[in-house]
Amino acid sequence: METNQQQPIKRGEFIRSLGLSSAALMAFYCMGTLTSCSKGSDEPDPDPTPGGLDVTLDLTQPDFKSLQTIGGYAYHEDILIARVKNGNYVALSKTCTHQSSTVMYRANNDDIYCPTHGSQYNTAGVVTVPAASGQKNLTQYKTTVTGNSLRITS
Repeated sequence: METNQQQPIKRGEFIRSLGLSSAALMAFYCMGTLTSCSKGSDEPDPDPTPGGLDVTLDLTQPDFKSLQTIGGYAYHEDILIARVKNGNYVALSKTCTHQSSTVMYRANNDDIYCPTHGSQYNTAGVVTVPAASGQKNLTQYKTTVTGNSLRITS
């Protein structure tokens, strides 16, 4: 008895069956069309929550008690939250855009600082002292305070 099963075709064979030349194949590879699903980039994603961010923090919880004082800061997942010099709250991506180190709030300077290579950002996340040319700003999120709740949204 004869079965008529098809054998799986390999990616290269499939592409060749489309009639693409070697040069066209290399162009696809160089453009990244045939790479895996990952980004393959060393740069951090500027918005760690592309679907949008909406989180509410209880400022009375131990992890966020420091935010009740001007100059205090804390982290929630990929976000740095600080109570800056003027008493407002700021929420920024916590990952330095130079080499993905975790940034911190410096109350004395009222700025965001990366201890790895010295990058500095203002409290809006704008690069003021880059560690490398072309360094990007941090992602800034909106903050709203209601009682003891701090809501952070994108």
